[in-house]
Amino acid sequence: MAAPYRVALVAFPGIRAFDVSVITEVWGPDRTDRGAPAFDLRRVATDTTPVPMRGGLTLLPDRPLGWLTDADLIVVPGLDDHLTPAPPPVLDALRRAHARGTTLAALCGGAFTLAQAGLLDGRRALTHWNLIDLFRAHHPHVTVVPDALFIEDDNIWTAAGTAAGIDLCLHLIRLAHGAEAAATIARSMVTAPFRTGTQAQFVEHPTPRTDREADSLAAVREHAMRHLHEPLTVADLAAHAGMSPRTFARHFTAATGTTPLRWLLDQRIAAAQRLLERTDLPMPEVARRAGFGSEVTMRQHFASRLATSPRAYRAAFSAGAPASAPAGSNPMAR
Repeated sequence: MAAPYRVALVAFPGIRAFDVSVITEVWGPDRTDRGAPAFDLRRVATDTTPVPMRGGLTLLPDRPLGWLTDADLIVVPGLDDHLTPAPPPVLDALRRAHARGTTLAALCGGAFTLAQAGLLDGRRALTHWNLIDLFRAHHPHVTVVPDALFIEDDNIWTAAGTAAGIDLCLHLIRLAHGAEAAATIARSMVTAPFRTGTQAQFVEHPTPRTDREADSLAAVREHAMRHLHEPLTVADLAAHAGMSPRTFARHFTAATGTTPLRWLLDQRIAAAQRLLERTDLPMPEVARRAGFGSEVTMRQHFASRLATSPRAYRAAFSAGAPASAPAGSNPMAR
């Protein structure tokens, strides 16, 4: 049996309780009876003194900073006060971890901590949309990407606020362990298993303006999921919604934060991932069922969106594949 995937939650006074809860809920419970990977989540700090958080909560660290050398993934929670200085030993440990090639991830205002360490200078990063001006003012050498849920640069991941932290955590599960593992954990958390980092941080109309519009957009997404294997176009989806293509695209983007074409491609990639993990169907049949039309097209989209090939993905994540290798040797690790 493979060793559990080791995740470090970096703790120091001022970290945000919500982000701590997200990290703990994603990597903490034992879900191996449902087919999820085994994780070893540790709360890492400069010492074992209880870490105070807002609302009278405390977090009890269980490992010193030295444990970061054993971690496969290091996650930094956001901050209640986004200018809270991290302890110098924490910043030093994060710098050393990145130099070793360990994957780092920050949720929401946790990007401020990585920026304090100088790890984001000259790199692309993001944080909550309401903190972007503050972030730019204090860290002018970081290239801020304002309109996304999460982003990666040089094995450093940053995420937007609140729910986007859940999206990033599930995405990191997907990269290291496959789409089925991420879906299993998402089902346990009763949350959406798949929102891409390219989606907007917030949608134009969180509450649709009319029930008719809400029903039509929900119905068209359901229709598309049932007919992914067909050569659907935006015009086809618009016709199903009873709208012109331009009007449909505008309402769809406002309601979901992504375009119909990108959403459709995301669903097809996710469908192909499930087929590659669960079945031994030949590649042309996987491509057909996922709606790509040809293996060549599917391979091109896997390369551009997942930085791997369908065959490499199947080798890493199919039910008959060997247990997960360390992140550094995983074809999906970057």
